[in-house]
Parts: sequence; structure tokens; C-alpha cells
Amino acid sequence: MQLTLSHLLAVLANPAAISLNTPSPATVSDLRSPISDLRSPVSGLRSPVSDLRSPISTVVVDSRQVQPGAVFVALAGERTNGHSFVTDALHRGAVAAIVEQDVVPDAECWIVDTRAFVLQHSASSFSPPPTGRPLLLRVENSLQALQAWAAAWRADVGAVSGLRVIGITGSVGKTSTKESVASVLARRFPTLKSVGNQNNEIGVPLTLLRLTPADRRAVLEMGMYYLGDIALLARLAQPQVGVITNVGPVHLERAGSLERIAQAKGELIEALPASGVAILNQDDPLVMALAPRSAARVFTYGLDSRADLWADEISSEGQEGIRFALHYEGDHLHVKVPMLGRHSVHTALRAAAVGLVEGLNWQEIIEGLQDVQAQLRLVVAPGLRGSMVIDDTYSASPAATLAALNLLADLAVPSGARRIAVLGDMRELGDQTEIGHRKVGQRAADVAGKLVAVGPLARLIAAEALSAGMAPGNVAQVNDNAGAVAVLRSMVQSGDLILVKGSRALHLEEIVAALSRPESEDV
Repeated sequence: MQLTLSHLLAVLANPAAISLNTPSPATVSDLRSPISDLRSPVSGLRSPVSDLRSPISTVVVDSRQVQPGAVFVALAGERTNGHSFVTDALHRGAVAAIVEQDVVPDAECWIVDTRAFVLQHSASSFSPPPTGRPLLLRVENSLQALQAWAAAWRADVGAVSGLRVIGITGSVGKTSTKESVASVLARRFPTLKSVGNQNNEIGVPLTLLRLTPADRRAVLEMGMYYLGDIALLARLAQPQVGVITNVGPVHLERAGSLERIAQAKGELIEALPASGVAILNQDDPLVMALAPRSAARVFTYGLDSRADLWADEISSEGQEGIRFALHYEGDHLHVKVPMLGRHSVHTALRAAAVGLVEGLNWQEIIEGLQDVQAQLRLVVAPGLRGSMVIDDTYSASPAATLAALNLLADLAVPSGARRIAVLGDMRELGDQTEIGHRKVGQRAADVAGKLVAVGPLARLIAAEALSAGMAPGNVAQVNDNAGAVAVLRSMVQSGDLILVKGSRALHLEEIVAALSRPESEDV
């Protein structure tokens, strides 16, 4: 069983399949339609098509990622329009392109208007044309076509392999949890995981289309901007296990309130079947309040001894990792894992909880937790003049930034060296903007010897640090990354430990890159 163009055409020919983002989605059985049941009145036939039953190498939305045998999905985004790159995709070897706009590429292809497909319920056969040319598939909506194809493929693979899907959501810690869960499950099962942070309405379908019948588990990160986003992703992925990390003021400006963020995160566990498992953070009241919304069994984790799986005796060993004791149904285990910061205990607990739910033994779980490949985001790297840089630039919220500052406090520095916090704006906090930045400023004053605040909102961090007693000479406020680099190059000494943390939109990774380059280079 392989992903092919015939499978794609079968989905596009079924109107029920293209309704997944409606309140009443098609059932899994509605999504299956063998190519032998199709008869297509095709418009605009130009030239022969590629072999419909040849395996597809990959599915991409970026023409630069096309390799021979790929399917390119042209999406019309806010900044770029994928339809401008259809010709490029075909020249790179794509066997098909899915488009929602009329495109005449500078390449020979077989144009099919799938909106004219008629689904036949007879046994009449569909005879593919000769091989040789790529397909240009005209659809009503490229994104919906991608999603419908992914949902159908997930259903078909699951029917063959018994695949179980683990969905992960929450305000903070989704990616690290996804990596750790996948590391644990891979001790026993062939496991697919989301690449990077492919956690939205585009990334999740692309991940599902990477499934093969050999996969027994899939670990998918699920993000949200608005209510309904996670509900859609769950309809596509059909998870049996749902993990909620926490609820915090991330995207608060869009959601409107913490309660609405919690409601959105709860869409994951609402989608679980009664035979599924909702894994919830006992230490987060907003998460625990979601428990009644799920028909699935609830499994809790945390530092609270009332949780099903809980931890205590936590001690940080700096860059060597963290130690803690695990407790579960009479089992007591002392564990050391190569994770940075005390907040990582919750990450380990989530991964262990999934392992227990999926039937792994303690040896397999601990081996998975101790796999250094599970640590991909937080990086401690050499910096300017013998300093060390903690690169935590992916995103920022008050909770995540406070956790990063706690890590900064835990890590040892040589005598005479300083801890330097480079903290940028935390965006989309809504009415929590001021209090969130001020809480970070208070903690920065306790932890850091030097503070560099980057961006207009970070002025609140600097102001609160000064109010908390930090000396004015130890606080710098700059408007942009270039200003931060200039300050740091005049400040950094051998042995200094530098934390860089802020919202992704600030691109603070430019600061990290500059600190690793010769001083003559600019940001």
C-alpha cells in the first residue's frame, strides 16, 4: 500500500471528502473511493499523464522542496502565492500540482478540472492515460483538498496497520513534548512524528501524508490561533490519545480570554473516542477543568501527589540534565534525563504517561527519555569571547520565559562571570501584556547580572527590573536586534552565560548567530 495519484484522484472525486472543515464532517467510510469507481469528464486535456499508480515521493507546499515524484500543493498565502511557483515545481520533477486558480504553466502537463468529476457507484473502470506528463489538478480549494486527502490516507493506513495517533496541544511545551513522546514510543513501535513545528492546518495534513503502513504510532503537535482550529486537526488525524500540556496567555489577543484558550485546547480531548485516553496536567486548574468534556478515560500527571503519575525530589544538574523521582501505582523510580531546566520534568512526565498508556515498560520509557535526540529546541552553544549562549528563541510567553530564567539560575557560571538575560517582546498577550512582562522583569532582576530588553513591549521588563532593584548600569533597552548585538559586544566577557528569549516575530536568532560570528560582522 503506497500513496499514489490514484488515491488522490479518488478523494478529489468524492464531494463528501471535501467537507472536513464543516461542522458535520464526512465519516471515515465516506472518504474511501477506489479509483476503479471513477469516471471523469476531463476538461482541457493537453498531454499524457504520469502513471497514476506510481508511488508519490513526497507532498509539499514549497516548490523548493520538490523532488522527482512529488505532489506540489499551491496555496494562496498572505505573503506569497504558491500558484506563481507551479512551473518551478513541475520543472523540478513534480508528478502533479494541485491548484485553485487558473494556471497555465510553462511546462507540458495534463490539465484536469476535478470540479467536473462524477463519482460513479458502478463497477465501471477508470483507465489511466499513458505515462509521461504531470497532472495539473484544478480544485475549488487547494487547502481543503490537501486536508481531505490527508484524512483519507490516515483512515486507509489505520485500517491496514492499526495505527494509533497521539495528539499534543497546549500553550507551552508542545514541541518538546512531541519529541520526547516520539522518542519513548520509538523504543517499541515504528513511530512517525511531526517535523519541526508542523502543527497547523497545513502542517498536520503534510505529516499525515508521510504515513506508511509500517507506522504503528504517530505523534502530532496541534496548535491553534482560533476556536475550531484544533477540532479540525482532530477530525483529520482521528487521535486515540490526547495530551494537554497547559493553558496560558499565548495568542490571548486572538482568543480573547484564558477560558477561551482552554476551550480551544479542549477540542482535542473532546474529539477522542470513549476508548481513548486524555492525558491532563494535574498542576494546571484550567486544564483539569476540561476533564468532563471528554468521553475518554482521564490520566493525570504532575508534581501533585494526587496525579496518576507524579514526580518529586527534583534537582537540576545544570547542563548535565535533571534528576527526579517518578511515582506510579506503587512504583518508585529515580531517573536522570538530559533535559535542561526544572520545567522539563513536566515534559518527561507527559512522555512517560503516553508510554504507560501505550503499554511500554519502565525500561523502554526511561531509555526513551534518556535519548538525547529528544532535546532539539533548547541549545547551549559557544558564544562571543568564550561565553555560552542559551538559544531559546523559538517563541515566548510569560510562563516559558520564567522557566527559561529559572534555567539560567540553575546553570553554573565561572567565578567572575555573569548571567545575562536578553529578553524580547512577548506578543499576543492581550490584557495580560503588562502584568506578563512585569513578572518577567521581576524574575530577571533576581536571576540576571545584566539585562538587555529588546523591543517596545520589553521596555516593561526593563522598567520592572529597575523597580525591583536592578542597577541602572546593568539594564539596557534597545529597539532591535542590531542594537542588542551592539550592547552585547561591548558587554560580554569570558565565561558569561547568555539567555536569548523572545517572540518568534522578533527573529532573536539573529542575535544568537551574531554572537557566534567574528565581531567585525553585523546582524
